[in-house]
Amino acid sequence: MTKGTHLYVADDRNASVLIDINGEHFARADAKISVFDSGFMLGDGVWEGIRLHHGRLAFLDRHLDRLWRGAKAILMDIGISRSELERRLYAVLDANGMTDDGAHLRLMVTRGIRCTPYQDPRVVVTPATIVIIPEWKEPAPETATRMLDLATVHVRRGYPDVQDPMLNSHSKLNCITACIQAAQAGADEGLMLDPHGFVATCNSTHFFIVRDGEVWTSSGDYCLDGITRAVVIEIARSAGITVRERNFSLTHVYGADEAFTTGTFAGVAPVGSVDGRVLGSQRGAMVERLQQLYLARLAEDVQGRARP
Repeated sequence: MTKGTHLYVADDRNASVLIDINGEHFARADAKISVFDSGFMLGDGVWEGIRLHHGRLAFLDRHLDRLWRGAKAILMDIGISRSELERRLYAVLDANGMTDDGAHLRLMVTRGIRCTPYQDPRVVVTPATIVIIPEWKEPAPETATRMLDLATVHVRRGYPDVQDPMLNSHSKLNCITACIQAAQAGADEGLMLDPHGFVATCNSTHFFIVRDGEVWTSSGDYCLDGITRAVVIEIARSAGITVRERNFSLTHVYGADEAFTTGTFAGVAPVGSVDGRVLGSQRGAMVERLQQLYLARLAEDVQGRARP
């Protein structure tokens, strides 16, 4: 069982969910792709994690914007329109009876099937593979208040000319390595630095600190273009809270008043310690306020969102 911000409530219904592969629904046990698929073979593709809230997919426009930007950046044709993809997302939710809350979708798009094991995209012989995995998946109730323990890992968020960390690609081995190191250290998640030694992000979430009433997060140069991160920055500034996107070091982190992470699955989650330095034994006032603001913004988004 996973820990930290991705700790979830187990649900037996997931054993029989229907999964969408290229527009067709398959029982979980029968949902398969070719061993020649670009995602399986080379991690060649992009993906999104999307939550269902009050019957609507939250921040769906932002997720699809990021998916299409990523596909364009790697010269991959998704092969269907945004409206068709949205129809598929809701169709598989409906097929599983997921009509209100408690569902999470993993949307994955790979370059398609290759005729031979080789990296050159010119050996791809099919359209893109599009997979939608819906799950009954609620964050554990204690996620909003349980204080996370983070550990700084040796794996860095690298330069964009090596592998751009802004790209939400299937190639996640660096994050997996960071996750393993953090787990071996007994932490919930790994805190990753950039090539210059400044704080970048966590292995699966974004990271913020609170100092003297201000909220700080990384410059964004070495981390994923996070949707929840962006929403939290927006709502904080709208509420009159100073947010600084800047370089800061572990020294700043160790002396912070509060810290928290953001992500699609858990929203805003408090951090209690980093590398054994205790920042707080219970959720701080700023984190609690931002959680409330985020939930209000989430509700506002889905209330104004239609569905096919």
